[in-house]
Amino acid sequence: MTVDGLALGDSAVDRPGPGGSAREAGADVVSGPFLTVAEVARRMRVSKMTVYRLVHSGELPANRFGRTFRVQRGAVEDLIEAARYRAG
Repeated sequence: MTVDGLALGDSAVDRPGPGGSAREAGADVVSGPFLTVAEVARRMRVSKMTVYRLVHSGELPANRFGRTFRVQRGAVEDLIEAARYRAG
């Protein structure tokens, strides 16, 4: 059964956009202003626990949505830049 072109149990997020794959359709979500703890951990190449420690210590500002934390992309880039070692 379909309603407005969607099969029941199907969602527009899972379906590919015109001329794209489902992965590309979900890419808009990943490129948004907020990153999950797992995405931050992958970006910084650290564990999720390290990200949680940075959030709880205040070194990495985050927003809490329900039971999850979201980190602004700019905050991650700022932290990486501040941690950069400059010889000399």
